[in-house]
Amino acid sequence: MSAQVLAIDLGGTRCRAGLADLANPAAVESVGDWAAPTTRSAFLTLLSKQIAEHGATHLGIGIPGLARGSVCRWVPNLPYLDGLDLAEAFPDITIGLGNDAQLALLAEVAAGAAVGLNDAILLAIGTGIGSAVLTGGRIVAGSNGGACSFGWAAADLDDPGEDRSGWLERQASGRALDAAAHGLGLEDGTALVAAARAGNAEARAALAVPMHALGTTLAGAVALLDPEAVILAGGVAASFDVLAPLVLDALQWQLPPHLRAIELRPGQFGPKAGLVGAAVAGARGPSWRNDNG
Repeated sequence: MSAQVLAIDLGGTRCRAGLADLANPAAVESVGDWAAPTTRSAFLTLLSKQIAEHGATHLGIGIPGLARGSVCRWVPNLPYLDGLDLAEAFPDITIGLGNDAQLALLAEVAAGAAVGLNDAILLAIGTGIGSAVLTGGRIVAGSNGGACSFGWAAADLDDPGEDRSGWLERQASGRALDAAAHGLGLEDGTALVAAARAGNAEARAALAVPMHALGTTLAGAVALLDPEAVILAGGVAASFDVLAPLVLDALQWQLPPHLRAIELRPGQFGPKAGLVGAAVAGARGPSWRNDNG
């Protein structure tokens, strides 16, 4: 493959890299998977090495936090990134930087479940809840890059709040599914979903609680934005057959008749969505958000 786009999907614990051709960035090929660097110096060294090794001219990076332009603004699990300007660090490289959920949505818009849509919501349920919104064919950023942080949505008037995790994340993220699984003596959320898929009534009832919280809260977003579809992306897409009906039941219960036809779709890229989105952003450069047509 000719060396053009280096894609980086940086999470709180892992850092994955891929290579793609400028003409077809969605066809990214994985080239590395490492523990996430723990210092800014180590991160920049990793990027420099990969750029040089592959002769990349474009760099796309998804981060688990807020970004504006080429600057990492707030990355709570990797605070050494805060304030880092990647265009300044790599002045000869075209940079496409974004929040990981927004780049996952970019992947689905470019070549996945959101192709042809003008308005959509993406939810990526993992350790936390990542989210992004497409409206009028454009992925929304907000004034500080933090628009559509849906994990912070709340449907509990008595919740005291928390600095690092929103109410919905505490109710319906992967951590919540793991906790529900432990209550039934199961290893984790994956095992809980498998048990529900196999017909275990207790497992299904345990899943219904966090999915009811998710669907109830999601109804507010659907009522506000009137999207054509809600996409469940990332690793949770593999559990779509079990989780989607539970979410949809609560979602439709809270919506007026004219919005109840909302469609839930599984993302097409699974856990690779962030890497694909990073490649597309890298190919498009700083204007990646404005080029979804």
